[in-house]
Amino acid sequence: MATKTKEAKRITFAWQGKDKSGNKSKGKIDAESISAAKTLLRKQGISPSKVAKDRAGLFGGGRNKPIKALDIAFFTRQMATMMKAGVPLIQGLEIVGNGAEKVKLKEMIGKIRSDVSSGTDFSTALSRHPEHFDDLFCSLVQAGEASGQLETMLDRVATYKEKIESLKAKIKKALTYPTAVVIVAIIVTAILLVKVVPVFDDVFSSFGAELPAFTLWVIGLSEIAQQYWFFVLLGMIAATVAFIKARQKSEKFSDFVDRTMLKIPIIGPIIKEAIIARFARTLATTFAAGVPLVQALDSTAGAAGNVVYRNATLQIRNGVSTGQSLTNAITMTGVFPVMVVQMVSIGEEAGSLDMMLDKVASFYEEAVDNAVDNLSSLLEPMIMAILGVLVGGLVIAMYLPIFQLGNVV
Repeated sequence: MATKTKEAKRITFAWQGKDKSGNKSKGKIDAESISAAKTLLRKQGISPSKVAKDRAGLFGGGRNKPIKALDIAFFTRQMATMMKAGVPLIQGLEIVGNGAEKVKLKEMIGKIRSDVSSGTDFSTALSRHPEHFDDLFCSLVQAGEASGQLETMLDRVATYKEKIESLKAKIKKALTYPTAVVIVAIIVTAILLVKVVPVFDDVFSSFGAELPAFTLWVIGLSEIAQQYWFFVLLGMIAATVAFIKARQKSEKFSDFVDRTMLKIPIIGPIIKEAIIARFARTLATTFAAGVPLVQALDSTAGAAGNVVYRNATLQIRNGVSTGQSLTNAITMTGVFPVMVVQMVSIGEEAGSLDMMLDKVASFYEEAVDNAVDNLSSLLEPMIMAILGVLVGGLVIAMYLPIFQLGNVV
């Protein structure tokens, strides 16, 4: 009964502060009071600058949202920070669980803590939640447990997850911009066809004169849009859903999309650089953790995210397993830039492969960052051209009869 009373007194607080690296951070935490919330945050390696009751919590505040990859990255970073500070694993899980904002995340951490408390290995407890902790994650944690360097391995895994999620965010940013432009162009064109063109059509019908072919074509398009806009919209939604489902269920279609994405002008090179960065980052992390190279390449293939580079990584693995050097195996694939091959060659010769791969990853991550930043300036002329052709073409079509009428008068 006392436990229930204690749980009832817990309040959700919104906080702002800095982590040990000095980076600004914010979030929410459950505690009995503001002072208790600050204590929990300090145990997590966070210096709180502002802690206040969460007003959004009164209405749910998105607390029941699903667990995302970014949540797992933050969870890993928190665990790494606390274990480096000497906090025992079970106590660390309890602190992180209490501070979790999302209910589902809190419940999952609670289950992991219960498993570890009952004597289960941390890696095994994590593997019971495969939707959030993949084989690569669990293998790295297992390697850390076996070597007695779990806190170091968690720090390495946290860095890996943060880099990968940052890379994903950049790719989404690169794809969002052109997609948004196309959607805006479609919406503007649809509004003009459904709402504006019919007004001009009524005016033209009183002229009693023959209209230009271009104007007649636009009016016909407008009539189709007015009558069938619902079916067009429904068709677009159905096509989008069918595309997503086909990619999820059809391996051939998914592979086709992966190959096509690499060939798209402007976007393709950015995706390729991101995949190479992920390849190098994953291989560097697993190899530095003491995972055998063949097994590390197996994990890297699973994390490639594209069929072209997944197949290439598996080809590299097969070559290495038959006695080839990593440099020769990478060269044979023909999909990696010369710089990657040279850096791997230097790393193999110097015995610092993980360090060289880490530098390759950093180089391509920075390249992706710069490419995404420059994308808007590269696409600006294209955007102006698309909007100019669509909107300008419709305006010209509507004003052509008026110009002709003025000439006759």
